Amino acid sequence: MTSEGSDKQCLACKRGTEETPLVHLEYQDSALWICPQHLPILIHDPAQLIGLLPGAEHLSPADHHD
Repeated sequence: MTSEGSDKQCLACKRGTEETPLVHLEYQDSALWICPQHLPILIHDPAQLIGLLPGAEHLSPADHHD
């Protein structure tokens, strides 16, 4: 295993690849990572990521068709 992942952190909790799996995102020409625990926030309530994710205030939550 390489040390390449050491600079990658969840945008919400700041945990790195040594502590949790991370999902890679591309957004506004930037590479970002989010852990599985915080991925539902990105999908269902992105406003919680304001200040952590640039432009989060412009994201809409997923539509629910229950």
